[in-house]
Amino acid sequence: MSGAVDLSSLKQPPVTDAPAGGHAVSEADFEAKVLRRSTEVPVVVALYSQRSPGSIELVSLLEQLVGESDDWELATIEAEANMRIAQAFGVQGIPTVIAVAAGQPLADFTGNQPEAQVRQWLAAVLDAVRGKLPGVGEGEGEPEAPEDPRFVAAEEALERGDFDTAEAAYKAILNAEPANGEAKAALRQVQFISRVQNLDPAGIAKADADPSDLDAALAAADLEMFNQEPQAAFDRLIGQVKRTAGDDRTRVRTHLLELFELFDPAEPIVMAARRKLAAALY
Repeated sequence: MSGAVDLSSLKQPPVTDAPAGGHAVSEADFEAKVLRRSTEVPVVVALYSQRSPGSIELVSLLEQLVGESDDWELATIEAEANMRIAQAFGVQGIPTVIAVAAGQPLADFTGNQPEAQVRQWLAAVLDAVRGKLPGVGEGEGEPEAPEDPRFVAAEEALERGDFDTAEAAYKAILNAEPANGEAKAALRQVQFISRVQNLDPAGIAKADADPSDLDAALAAADLEMFNQEPQAAFDRLIGQVKRTAGDDRTRVRTHLLELFELFDPAEPIVMAARRKLAAALY
């Protein structure tokens, strides 16, 4: 508002110097510097507060680490000045760091972390996107690791149709290795297939008959996805995002993001749907 004076800063603690590494991003250039750029390399989004020394310390570490590699980029975002971005990511604490690949949040952590843990997290992010994004190098070409017996057991359970055992096996892997991208992806697939088994095959017709029935819409989207009709599923839920608000909108958006995660982040159909979702939200 022209001529307005913000007096709230008079009640707040002294402001710590903002990061000066040249990676600042705002709502104005978020699409270009994060969403579009993340189709080539993962973009590490660091949401920080100028009043938090821990935030500044973590961002400074990321500024240092990004200079060591061409395989990822950094976007530093002052959360209080860009609340819509923070809300879109569902940020609940500062600092929060999110890796975005092909427009999709891939991994995240909250709070200041030691350098060794940050490096390990970055390595896991790059391993997850290597070969899927054109700007990420191929690494050192290490010999293929032997097959993990934990995954073998989970896959055998899935082949038997024992979804509970397969889900438990993947959860056990993640309890031991929270950043294991392969286990995360497999768990999402198992949980989706298990969920769809209990749905009414007539659910799509039911949802079409009453678009205001949110439960029916979510079930219909799952059925369409299971029937190899992802475009229909995405469009249905994006339509629900447009017509809902508050907790209902959050519920639809969360469900849609779960369906996105069933795909490779670089899939064109997912990238297009994410753009439609962003337009529906804003």
